[in-house]
Amino acid sequence: MFVQIIEGQTRDAEGVRRQGERWLSELRPGAAGFVGLTSGASADGRTITIACFESEAAARANSDRPEQGAWWAETAKHYDGEAGFTETSDVQEMLGGPSSKAAFVQIMRSRGVDRDAVARLDELFAEYSPSRPEIIGLLRCWTGPDTCVEAAYFTTEAAARAGEQREMPAELQAAMAESPDSMGTTEFLDLIDALVFRS
Repeated sequence: MFVQIIEGQTRDAEGVRRQGERWLSELRPGAAGFVGLTSGASADGRTITIACFESEAAARANSDRPEQGAWWAETAKHYDGEAGFTETSDVQEMLGGPSSKAAFVQIMRSRGVDRDAVARLDELFAEYSPSRPEIIGLLRCWTGPDTCVEAAYFTTEAAARAGEQREMPAELQAAMAESPDSMGTTEFLDLIDALVFRS
């Protein structure tokens, strides 16, 4: 999988969402190799869009379409200043990856990540995940050797908050205590009314 991540600031989250819906209805049919989309904004107007393609070649072909350029020119008007773009093919899907059934999406932007330690924690979390049924998908996009953007897909925000309060198994707690800085510094963005599509 190859992902393109667009991040920016907006005072018009509804406009960004409308453009995302328009892309899905009007441009998606001609986007060969398109896999899925996660897009939304936090309460303070920080926006993120994660567009997933089968390959880099498919993403490039989509970017080169005239209609894509015209769509982006219109979409860019809804951002405050320039939007930032990041691309990567170093992607992990867990628990089925992005889910269009999610009613709540949380984004985690991390830097200073200990990737080996995170891999060990992932194995333990896979065993623990049945006790967190509200988590219905995870997508981690590595944007550098120790930086990543992760999207967690939940059934509802209320279920996500309740799940956060549950006590983790002792084994997982111990592993996290051994590597307290495994995720480095993490910034959380709770997306309001996220747009999620999975082909």
